[in-house]
Amino acid sequence: MKNLAYSLLMISLFTFTACDNDDNPPVVPVDPDPVSENINVTGMLTGVNNWTSDNIYVLNQKVVVDAGATLNIECGTIIKGTAGTGSLASALVVARGGTLNANGTADCPIIMTSESDNIEVGQTAGTNLGINDRGLWGGLIVLGYAPSSFSGDVSEVQIEGIPADDTFGLYGGNDPSDNSGSITYVSIRHGGALIGEDNEINGLTLGGVGNSTVIDNIEVVANTDDGIEFFGGTVNASNLLVWGQGDDGLDIDQAYSGTIDNAVVVLGDVSDHALEIDGPEGSLNGQFELRNITIIGSQVTEDGEYADYRSNAMGHTTNLYALNFKASSDIELDNDGVANNYNSGLLSFGTFEIVVPEGATIESIFNNKAENVAVDGFGSTASSIAANENTVGANTANLAWSYSNTAAALGW
Repeated sequence: MKNLAYSLLMISLFTFTACDNDDNPPVVPVDPDPVSENINVTGMLTGVNNWTSDNIYVLNQKVVVDAGATLNIECGTIIKGTAGTGSLASALVVARGGTLNANGTADCPIIMTSESDNIEVGQTAGTNLGINDRGLWGGLIVLGYAPSSFSGDVSEVQIEGIPADDTFGLYGGNDPSDNSGSITYVSIRHGGALIGEDNEINGLTLGGVGNSTVIDNIEVVANTDDGIEFFGGTVNASNLLVWGQGDDGLDIDQAYSGTIDNAVVVLGDVSDHALEIDGPEGSLNGQFELRNITIIGSQVTEDGEYADYRSNAMGHTTNLYALNFKASSDIELDNDGVANNYNSGLLSFGTFEIVVPEGATIESIFNNKAENVAVDGFGSTASSIAANENTVGANTANLAWSYSNTAAALGW
């Protein structure tokens, strides 16, 4: 009946315009009841692919933007991943040489979530999933040719979260300016599917991604593993928000040497560290820059540490604001190697402002766990402040667009 009515409308409009004065432009009819589709996607994408906001795209297992291919995702588009574990876990993977242009806006973000989420076209949130609904699909994995430091000084390795027999999971190379596209105003929710024992997919995984890639205004909500993990590479990232992850908020590995600017981590009931920082695994060294960071603890989670600097970590952290942590939470130099890096200046700290919990002190929060290396001045750049009296930390107004701001009542 709808098609018949629409056809009659077309005929009547055609008849009217055919008899009308030629000076008047013809009326272009619009379908009065447009219908969106759920489009199932699986396997390799080649050529140029355009995903639009009038449809929902359902990832069945791995969907891979292959080398030489481009995927353009319109603002407001909803992407849902199916349930599955191991090789059947769903994820959107950008292979080396592939390009993802996923550019939302503050008013029109791109949503990546679970097929179980009842969010519909035109919405920015569903109503049936919460912060403890994790691991319902995989996540977003972006791989590139930028330098990364691997054990044995090999040039490439398989990314965490992709089974070893899937060759599209390789990353690493020698091009620091490699370009994997542009990813802005994207909200990634309820991911972290299990692919093996104690091995889950991160919300956003960046492996060997180069600094011509744009990563800006990214939110990860309720992921089983880490929120965002940087495996080597040189990409810069700004305006990041992680809420309620099951492991670490921001995780750095393998001589990542980019800058992370303006980021917030909000721990949930089962979260571990807000920041977990590792260094090079091979002879290639690289130093990260972490600046303008706000980390918000949890009084409920069993772990819930501020930060752990480990495994030869190298880089600089500054302008960090921390609040709502437990008295037992700490900022660690985890071993002799990282303590040596601190003493030599390879690992350094700028201004930290901490709302020190009752029963703790600045001295107790900064914890050198090295067995054989003493350090001087660890924590000397930190000060104790009252809540909301901070002069450093993230500009949270930049993240007011996020789902977390509303759902977690963050008040930005």
